[in-house]
Amino acid sequence: MSDTLPDVPATHDTIDGIPAPSANPALFGHPSIRSFLAQAYQSGHMHHALLLEGPQGVGKTTLAFHLAGHMLKHPVQRDAPLELAVPDFSVAPYRQIATGTHLAVLHISRPLDAKTGKFKTGITVDEIRRVTHFLNRTAHDGAWRIVIVDPADDMNRNAANALLKTLEEPPQRTLFILISHSSGRLLPTIRSRCQSIRFEGLERSDLLSALATIGLGAEQMPDTEALVTHADGSVRKAALLVAFGGLEISQTIEAILTKPVFDVPKAQALGTALSGRDSEIQFDLFLEDIFSRIAAKAREAAEKGAVAEANHWSTLWQDMQGEAREADAFNLDRKQSVLIFLDRMHRALRAS
Repeated sequence: MSDTLPDVPATHDTIDGIPAPSANPALFGHPSIRSFLAQAYQSGHMHHALLLEGPQGVGKTTLAFHLAGHMLKHPVQRDAPLELAVPDFSVAPYRQIATGTHLAVLHISRPLDAKTGKFKTGITVDEIRRVTHFLNRTAHDGAWRIVIVDPADDMNRNAANALLKTLEEPPQRTLFILISHSSGRLLPTIRSRCQSIRFEGLERSDLLSALATIGLGAEQMPDTEALVTHADGSVRKAALLVAFGGLEISQTIEAILTKPVFDVPKAQALGTALSGRDSEIQFDLFLEDIFSRIAAKAREAAEKGAVAEANHWSTLWQDMQGEAREADAFNLDRKQSVLIFLDRMHRALRAS
């Protein structure tokens, strides 16, 4: 990447070699959304709270920072262009936005736990209280203030309720941008106070172009078509699949689930491989693959009108999501989780 890109503090979802959304000048896909937001801002019809929802790694947070930079570069709305400004990190305001030092932009995400050296599993109420302090501190200048909550799904209930109070009575010239990878986890009252903008996975050409910008060309992707298929239009997921053996994990899962009899030795071998100290990302890729398969089954059943079957798969998805969060919170044995999830999925497929 360009040497002009600023150094940005790591967040819970930072990937080595990939610029953070706040410091990423490149944005691929979503032309209608970009155009809509630029027009809404220029016309003065921008909603005070935007909910950008869709798969992780498709550009939602990057677009949020592009919009923030655009608004601050063009504070007089009627004079703003109808295309979002491209960040220029050679100038101070954009570098300040990227590094979290701009006085008009607050980025809320999962905080680092000073005791453990790891990022917390959720956004706490103390983080949301920073929003009130931020708004009170900057209210006097009459300039735009932009709060990005990334992702809003990670807020615990106390944090969500605290944010809700601010959303109900938003200060003037304040924009809230909530990022959501799984909007079903948000309070309905928060959703109702936001304008929802749905993002889809990137098209094949946009995905490949985005991967090329981070150094993942054809030579680093020997099986490009398999990668595109498994990435689901997500640059983040594609990068992780390449860097951490995600395709091999998915192929092993497929081999286990398609056999008529549950292959215990193969499942145990996979569980062992994913339970190592340095295998957290691989384990997350395993979970994401399993959940994607369940979600696909639920959509397939819903599309053919099989309501009971769709509900069955949806319930399984919710149950296993809860079990995964519990396993993470209590640091349970990952190998056991792999065996349990594979066995449940295998039995569910045989019963369908």
